[in-house]
Amino acid sequence: MNGWQPLSGVRVLDLTRNVAGPFATAILADLGAAVTKVEQPGCGDDTRQWGPPFVRDDGAMYLQLNRNKESIALDLAHPAAREVMTRLVQEADIMVDSFRPGSLDKLGFGPDWAQQVNPRLICASITAYGDTGPRKDLPGYDPLMQAYSGLMSVTGEEGAPPVRVGFSVVDMGTGMWCALGVLAALLRVRETGKGERIVTALYETSIAWSMMILGTVWASGEVPKAYGSGISTIVPYRAYRARDAYILIAAGNDRLFKRLAGVLGREQWTATEGFRTNAERVANRAAVDAAVAEAVQNRGSDELLAALEKAGIPCSPVRDYGALINDPQAEALKIFAKAAMGSYTDQPIVSIPVKGDGERCPITCSAPTLGQHNEKVLTRLGFDSDAIAAIAPAMHAN
Repeated sequence: MNGWQPLSGVRVLDLTRNVAGPFATAILADLGAAVTKVEQPGCGDDTRQWGPPFVRDDGAMYLQLNRNKESIALDLAHPAAREVMTRLVQEADIMVDSFRPGSLDKLGFGPDWAQQVNPRLICASITAYGDTGPRKDLPGYDPLMQAYSGLMSVTGEEGAPPVRVGFSVVDMGTGMWCALGVLAALLRVRETGKGERIVTALYETSIAWSMMILGTVWASGEVPKAYGSGISTIVPYRAYRARDAYILIAAGNDRLFKRLAGVLGREQWTATEGFRTNAERVANRAAVDAAVAEAVQNRGSDELLAALEKAGIPCSPVRDYGALINDPQAEALKIFAKAAMGSYTDQPIVSIPVKGDGERCPITCSAPTLGQHNEKVLTRLGFDSDAIAAIAPAMHAN
């Protein structure tokens, strides 16, 4: 299959579940790495059960996060798993896990053991709160991190209950950081011949996403609040209600604000105290937002968006995902794809948002069914039929 696959020839052992870890290994898989996902017999990755909606036997989220991988079912606590894991580690360039700190070590498969088996191995661990500190042993899910880090305090409308960002922004961000660290480590290992340790954390990602907000806290000494669809440092920069729909207007500097005033027939704003500069508008936020809201409320959204675009003012309709999946721009970018083969070729997959030499990373196969590649992987690892029969109890639910 054509497509950009710069990691072709790299092999990844995937010991992750849920969202952050599987997204990290999906990135590597899309880039061309061969990923072997190890799952618990009987149940597999938790996301297989997350639903409805389900696509036949698996949750819809699982299909998105585990494309381009092969799956084996293996009980890591079973004695027969030792030899399988040893051979998987020997063939791998990268091992990614999302166990709590120390849990994989207790099973006998932690980074120390793995790098003894394969000294060139990159061991990447995705954690909740990191590998040190008073909270390192606590479990972590995306909404917990949004709550604990402060993200929820600036999401939603002022004075309203806390609101979670509507998708797993912390989980998927952590997967991105993990993949980025692994790619950097690959370069280092090729120079030194020595394995690397990579550690990422959901909590650290939620902090990293807040760096601009934290910058304002350190500069002002003030704790920020929620601004709905807006932002603390720019006004007007939010969604406003036109006659028939909400539109987002982003007048990110004084030049754009002057153009906005012209489009809305409010040229006097540029000479009005409290409206003249962005700093004044931020200090006078309520009055500015109220004035813009009043100026747009009786205009049709299509007509207003056309006028704003003609004037070069950043703007957008506020759309739902029903509109997105039929968007001509998304179609032109070919970011939605279907796998060339596998059990779920009827389901669209969101490609990673990067191209190389003008080509996207291909979706060569859909997410695997649980244990779909047991025999294939064991055969590749050099086990004969008698050995495979001996290992079978470790690969099936009790």
